[in-house]
Amino acid sequence: MPPDALATRRPRRPRLTPGALGLPLALGVLALALGHLLAGPGLGPGLIALFAPEATLDAASTLVLHYAWWPRLAMALLAGGGLALAGVLMQQVLRNPLAAPTTLGVASGANLALMAASLMAPGLLGLGREWVALAGGGMAMGLVFALAWRRGLAPVVVVLGGLVVNLYFGALSMVLLLFHQEELKGLLIWGAGSLAQNGWQDVAFLAPRLAIGGLLAWLLLRPLAVLALDEAGARSLGVSLKHLRLAGLGLAVFLTGCVVSVVGIVGFIGLAAPNIVRLAGARRLGARLVWSTLLGALLLAATDLTLQRISGHLPTLIPTGATTAALGVPLLLWLIPRLRLAGETPPREARALGGRHPAPGRLAGGLAIALLGVGAVAMLAGQGADGWHWAKPTDWTLLQWRAPRALAAAGCGVMLAIAGTLIQRLTANPMASPEVLGISGGSAIALMGAIFLLPAPDNLTLVAAGTLGALASLAVLVGLNRASGFQPERLLLTGVAITALFEAVKGVVLAGGDPRGQQVIAWLSGSTYYVDPTSALSVAAAALLLALVATPLGRWLDILPLGGATATALGLPLARARLALLLMVALLTAGATLVVGPLSFVGLLAPHMARLMGFARARAHLAGAALTGALLMVLADGLGRQLLFPEEIPAGLMASLLGGAYFMWGLQASPSRR
Repeated sequence: MPPDALATRRPRRPRLTPGALGLPLALGVLALALGHLLAGPGLGPGLIALFAPEATLDAASTLVLHYAWWPRLAMALLAGGGLALAGVLMQQVLRNPLAAPTTLGVASGANLALMAASLMAPGLLGLGREWVALAGGGMAMGLVFALAWRRGLAPVVVVLGGLVVNLYFGALSMVLLLFHQEELKGLLIWGAGSLAQNGWQDVAFLAPRLAIGGLLAWLLLRPLAVLALDEAGARSLGVSLKHLRLAGLGLAVFLTGCVVSVVGIVGFIGLAAPNIVRLAGARRLGARLVWSTLLGALLLAATDLTLQRISGHLPTLIPTGATTAALGVPLLLWLIPRLRLAGETPPREARALGGRHPAPGRLAGGLAIALLGVGAVAMLAGQGADGWHWAKPTDWTLLQWRAPRALAAAGCGVMLAIAGTLIQRLTANPMASPEVLGISGGSAIALMGAIFLLPAPDNLTLVAAGTLGALASLAVLVGLNRASGFQPERLLLTGVAITALFEAVKGVVLAGGDPRGQQVIAWLSGSTYYVDPTSALSVAAAALLLALVATPLGRWLDILPLGGATATALGLPLARARLALLLMVALLTAGATLVVGPLSFVGLLAPHMARLMGFARARAHLAGAALTGALLMVLADGLGRQLLFPEEIPAGLMASLLGGAYFMWGLQASPSRR
C-alpha cells in the first residue's frame, strides 16, 4: 500500500475490551460503597460492622450495616453474577443472543407459583418462599423440556417453547392480578426485583448454590464449546447433543431459580451482561463465563447502591430490578452500533417448524369461514341476568356494544399477525415479534407517561402519545442500525433493549401503589371494553389498507430469510427493503397496540400457528397469519366476555392463553418436516 494511502487512512478506534468496561464499573461500585460508609459511621466502624457489630460504640447504625446493608451488597453481587452466568449458558446452548434466564419461563413460573400459593394455599409460604418459587420455575422448565424433547432439544424449539410458556404463565399471573390486585400488591414489588435484606440467611442460602453452579459450568466448559459448531460437526465428534443441551439448560435454570426465589425477577442482567461482554470482544466461552459473571455482579451492585443513594429523594418505591433495566438499557444501546457483530446464518430448525399445505388457498378459505362463524357467535350469543341467550340480528341495542369489539379485535389481530410475519421473515429469527422489536414497548411507555403526567388525558391525547412513542422507538431502531444495513441480530438486540426499558417502567408503575395503576393494568391486558364504533371502523380500515400494502412485498419476504449476501446477489436493495418493512411493522404495531395493549403476543403466535398449518410461501404466510390473528382475537374477545361472567378476561390475555395452548400442542405433536 502506498505511503500516501496510509497517511489518509482514518485512525483506528481504540479497541474496547471487557476489562476496559469492568474496571470503571468496579471503581464506581467501590466509590459508592465507600461513600455510603463515610456518610454513616465511617470507614473503620463500617468494616468492623461486617464482622463484629457489637464491638463499636454506635451499635444501632452498625447493626443496620451488619444485618441490612452488607447482606444487601453481597446479595446484589451474588444475584447479578448468577443471572449473568445463567445467561451465558443459555445463549451458548441455544445459539441465540436473545436467550436469557427468563427465556425458559423460569421467572414467570416462579411468579405464578407464589401468586397462586398466596391466594389458595398460604400455608405453603410458611415452608419457605424460595421453595415455592423453585417449584414454579421447575414446572416451567419441565414443560419446556417436554415440548422440545421429541425434537432433540433443538435450540430454536427450546427458545420458542420457552417464550410461549413464559407468555402463558405471564398471562395467568396477569389474570390473577386483575381480580386480586390488593391481595397481591406485595408480590408486585418482589416481581420487579427487590434486594432488601434483614439478615444473612438469604446470602447463606444462595452463595453455596451459586458456587456449585459455577463449578459445574466450568466442568462443562469444553463440552459446551462444541455447541458453537453446527449440528453435523457436533455429531461427527460423537457428542450427544440432546443430553448436553439438557445439562447446560438444566444448570442455567437451576441458577436462575435459586436467584429468583430469593430476590424476585431481575431479568435484564442475564441478557445484557453476556451480550455486552461478547460485543466487547470476549469470544471464547471460558472468557465469556468469567467476564459476564463479574460484569453482571458489578452492574447489579452499582445499580442498587445508586438506588439506595437517591431513594430518600424519590416520592415512591423504586425496585432494584426495574432500575437495573433502566440503567443498563442505555449502556447496551450505546454499545450495539459501535462494535463489530457478525451476523449468524439462521439455524436449519428455524425453517423446519412446519410443512407445506398442498392447497393453501382452500385452507385460507376455511379459516375465513371459521372467522365469520366465530364472529357471528361472539356477537349473538352471550350471558345475562337470566342465563344464556341468543340475540336477534336486528337487536341493534345489544349489537352496538358487541360488534365494535369484535371488529376491533379482528383488525388488531390482522395488524399484529402481519407485523409478526414481516419481522420474523426480515430477521430470519423465530423469536422476533413486534413486542420483542420494542415498538409496542415504546408506545406503552408513552401511554403510561400520559396517564401519570397529564391531568385527565382524553382518548385523542392517548392516541397521539402512543403514536409518538411508537415513532420514537422506530427512530431509535433506525438511528442505531442504519449504518449496519439493519443487520438482523443487531436490530433484535436493540428491540430487546427497548422492551427491557418498557418492563422497567411498568415495574416501577405497578410497584408504586398508585391508584392509576389499575387503569394501566387493564390497558396492558388488552381489553376492547372501551372501543366505540368509530374506533372499530378506523382499526378495521387501517388493517385492511396495511394488509393490501404488505401483499406486494411477498418476493422480498421469500428472499430475505436466505441471508443478506443471497438477497443482494438476487438484486434486492437490502437496506431499503429492510427500512420499508420496519416502517410497515411500526405502523401495524402502533395501530394495534393503542387498542389492545402491548402484551397480546399475537405477533409472535399467529405467524407460527400459520406456519404449523402449512402456509409456507410469503404471500400465503401473510394471508394465513392475518386470518389466524383475526380468528384468535375475535375468539379471545368473545370467550373473555363469557367465561367468568359478569367479570371479563381481557382479549389480549385470552388470546395469549388460547394461542399459547394451541402453539404448545402443535410444537409437541407435529414432527418437523424438511
